[in-house]
Amino acid sequence: MSEEVAAPEKGPNPWVQAIAALAVVGALGGGLYVLQKNDAEAADKPASCTVDDEDKKADADAKAAQRVSGTQLCTALNRADLPTLLSTPQEHALTAYGSDGSVKTAGSSEIPTPEGTVQLDTYTVKLSRSYDEFPIAGMEDLLNEAESRTILGHPAVLYSSRTFAINFNLGGGKADTGPGGIARALVVAPDAKDGGGSYELAIWRQDDVRPDDTALLRVAQEVLPMIPGWTTAG
Repeated sequence: MSEEVAAPEKGPNPWVQAIAALAVVGALGGGLYVLQKNDAEAADKPASCTVDDEDKKADADAKAAQRVSGTQLCTALNRADLPTLLSTPQEHALTAYGSDGSVKTAGSSEIPTPEGTVQLDTYTVKLSRSYDEFPIAGMEDLLNEAESRTILGHPAVLYSSRTFAINFNLGGGKADTGPGGIARALVVAPDAKDGGGSYELAIWRQDDVRPDDTALLRVAQEVLPMIPGWTTAG
């Protein structure tokens, strides 16, 4: 018996990749993780964003630095209507969590990259923030199937990335990895002037079917304004 989990390839903002020669995929972040069933799922209730002592410390540090935290991104993403926005209204959140990491550039500086992730039966959705100094403009030249967009008055780029599949052999205790399906991602400037940094919203499906761009854009329209510190374009 085996079980397959899809996860996005890890990487910082595309501008950081080009300059720091880091990983090849945009700001999807997150890396390898195993999604486990929790008490909320066992009770057939939507999962909530877990907050422990480490999360509380990360929240306090982010507030002191005037940044958003992973828990705040998870909370903005884990809406009651998220399944409806994804066109899967019968589903609910199975897991929901935030994390507060950073990416080290070639110059050894640390770029904060908090993120929140929500997994449903069909889709996994990730919302992240990168505090680099690079604009969105020109990013489409670095990404696959990229096209420029404007989201809520902010410059944005819609693009594709490849996930990788993790196959767990539950009987043999081994795991194999290989290419998975397509993730669709939207990188959005934090302000209308595109002064540097980005938010990224990414979705991918557990069955490796190409995600629905319309669903991604619906989620973006509703979720992004709920992020603490989001700047409304005038």
